[in-house]
Amino acid sequence: MAETVAHRPVRPISIVRHPIYSLFLPVPVVCFIGALITDLSYLNSGGNLLWVNFSAWLLAAGLVFGVVALIILLIDAIRGSAAWLAFGLLLAAWIVEFINSLVHARDGWTAVAGLGLILSIIGTVLVLVAGWFSRRAVEVVP
Repeated sequence: MAETVAHRPVRPISIVRHPIYSLFLPVPVVCFIGALITDLSYLNSGGNLLWVNFSAWLLAAGLVFGVVALIILLIDAIRGSAAWLAFGLLLAAWIVEFINSLVHARDGWTAVAGLGLILSIIGTVLVLVAGWFSRRAVEVVP
């Protein structure tokens, strides 16, 4: 009896066999990709500040939902799930995008051109890889 309990895989925190963080993880993915797209749109718009505001709001929404996903992934990882890699990558993406939101607090061209665009690209790549590796942690045992 003790052997079957010791070898039983740990289930992620789930609702109807779907992990809870899979409800929150797509929001930062979409928001951070959207922030990169709006940064590129600003650079091609000739200085229309509306795109910088869109980027700032997308970063804020992605950071809020990213924290929720991080907390749930951390709980799953502590319980023994395979979520450590996804947690680490999402944490790195969250830190990069938090710094990016501070950079976007500047006005106009200095908020996007240069460091803002580089941070958007790095954060987008990190969150996409985190989403990809979270699939391993999504596999729920019946």
